[in-house]
Amino acid sequence: MCEWNTIETMVINGRIRDIDSCIFPIVKALNDGGITTVASCCGHGKRPGNIALADGRELIIAADYKQGRMIDRAFKLIDR
Repeated sequence: MCEWNTIETMVINGRIRDIDSCIFPIVKALNDGGITTVASCCGHGKRPGNIALADGRELIIAADYKQGRMIDRAFKLIDR
């Protein structure tokens, strides 16, 4: 969650994008590493954050370990 409710800006694919400051380092690292992002939100303390990737995948960001386990329990493991 953005404690300061601040926004950082960066250029992605030639366009200026506003990024929540609390997840800015993750978004920057992904883009600097060649993984293009197309959208992101920290969740603002109301839901998990997310980062949408240009290839169609989406990363979900848990605020902490407890929230991560709650997200994990929302999915049943499939036996193979």
